[in-house]
Amino acid sequence: MTAETSFDIVVIGAGPGGYVAAIRAAQLGMKVAVVEGSHLGGICLNWGCIPTKALLKSSEINHLLHNLDQYGFKAEKVTFDFKKIVERSRAVSKQLTGGIGHLMKKNKITVLMGLAKLQGKGKIEVSPSKWLEGVKGVEKTEIITAKHIIIATGARARVIPGFEPDKKLVWTYREAMVPTEMPKSLIVVGSGAIGIEFASFYRNMGADVTVIEAVDRIMPVEDEEISAIARKQLEKGGMKILTGAKLQKLDKGANNVTAHVEVGGKVEKLTADRIIMAVGVVANTENLGLENTKVKVDRGFIVTDQYLQTGEPGVYAIGDVAGAPMLAHKASHEGIICVEKIAGLKDVHPMKKENIPGCTYCTPQVASVGLTEKAAKEKGYTVKVGKFPFIGNGKAIALGEPEGLIKTVFDAKTGELLGAHLVGAEVTELIQGYVLGKTNELTEAEFMHTVYAHPTLSEMMHESVLSAYGRAIHF
Repeated sequence: MTAETSFDIVVIGAGPGGYVAAIRAAQLGMKVAVVEGSHLGGICLNWGCIPTKALLKSSEINHLLHNLDQYGFKAEKVTFDFKKIVERSRAVSKQLTGGIGHLMKKNKITVLMGLAKLQGKGKIEVSPSKWLEGVKGVEKTEIITAKHIIIATGARARVIPGFEPDKKLVWTYREAMVPTEMPKSLIVVGSGAIGIEFASFYRNMGADVTVIEAVDRIMPVEDEEISAIARKQLEKGGMKILTGAKLQKLDKGANNVTAHVEVGGKVEKLTADRIIMAVGVVANTENLGLENTKVKVDRGFIVTDQYLQTGEPGVYAIGDVAGAPMLAHKASHEGIICVEKIAGLKDVHPMKKENIPGCTYCTPQVASVGLTEKAAKEKGYTVKVGKFPFIGNGKAIALGEPEGLIKTVFDAKTGELLGAHLVGAEVTELIQGYVLGKTNELTEAEFMHTVYAHPTLSEMMHESVLSAYGRAIHF
């Protein structure tokens, strides 16, 4: 514990929402404390965004090593050390979480490793936590006070009754990230970002992978055309995908599991070494003392206004606990909005959720921002739609990555960019160009008049815009 017990702001949770909020508050001259019950960096740095990208990089290398012929190379008896692949992923995570600790010290932020619970206006109880991972926490329960309290407690994997994870045969993302051995076969339930990324990782590592999705297509939040292209490429890579499929029950063996899956009115039995349940997440709102406040929880999420204020004066909520989209970058930006509003800055703007990009790091990558073509039409827009395929881009062909599409949706009346939807190599990097355009309310004219370097993948962004207005050059 610390000798200091009174703060301007106390942030509960040190994930990408909480630690960013704390740093921004410190920059603005506030006295800040962070209370964290498990690990600095939250799920993202420890068990999500960052370590999964390290795993995916390894799987991409493995896939490349087994497909070198197109580049004029030949490799025989290519092998990998799965233990080292997992260890590298954990090392990347550890490096970044250690960096968060350094940032806390640099910004003179008090870090209390323990569990936080609201105990009345401006009061927080901090107690020892059994969830700490390799760090020393508070040794006894104490009370600290704050003028403002920001809840940034994140979310956890959703558990469906009857399909509870057992850490051996039935996994969540945590078990899938640190297996002791490489499974030869795998079933993934759910085709959102988490499910598809793990499916892609294990498939590219050589496992026999089957994805089960309840609705009629994978990645259901994405544009339908993009979703279809992604599915085609995933299946081309050997992944099996069942859509309109419902998991009915599991039979566990000694070292495998059999899933009973209803597809088209018939039940199929699928047996694999392991099964990953990737069916969404649930906000962490329990045991925070909210029942003694005016904080409202709706459908599992804390209700806030546009500046992240809850129904309880002086209490705020950011990130996953405050609702969709449940993305690290959304949490970070909400943390900044919240703190700057508390500080009284005059140029604070509410979050425009339609300008938040979403990225899925499977093979091929998928990225999007704004409205899909279907959603735009449903909202009453008359649209102009541009499309440009990767096969028309010199850099994509040179890279050996000619499969993909960039799709743009414009308001036909005003030229406003309503949405952009991408599938293919490195689109998670390309998407930011469209995000910047949407944030600054650019029209098709500004995109058209921008000069894109050649040869780059970004040229396809230009061509897609030109295509929407019948002016594409290279296709």
